Amino acid sequence: MELVSLVISNDNIGQTTNLIKKAEWENVFIISNQDSLPIDKKYNLIKLNPENRLVDMKNDILKKLKGRIKGTEVALSIASGSGKEHMAIISALLSIPVGIRFVALTKDGVVYL
Repeated sequence: MELVSLVISNDNIGQTTNLIKKAEWENVFIISNQDSLPIDKKYNLIKLNPENRLVDMKNDILKKLKGRIKGTEVALSIASGSGKEHMAIISALLSIPVGIRFVALTKDGVVYL
């Protein structure tokens, strides 16, 4: 399965870093408003402009992810960001189309919600 994680202003960088380390991912896509992140594992960075309108944000994410997701579903971590960013990502993923399994790292390990 592939991981898609939203990281805005490093507020969940630990969650994302540990999700990457604690599970085997075919591919990791990090959607962020930053140019680079302090993560030592290989990942694909999708640059996001949170100032964009919702529809523009969704279309930009869709354009950057379409054709790059290989499976029929992804693990999605949206512990970071706002509702606008969450809506854009979920809408883009469903437009690919791909199924979504929400994922989080808890004291019990990687949990699919």
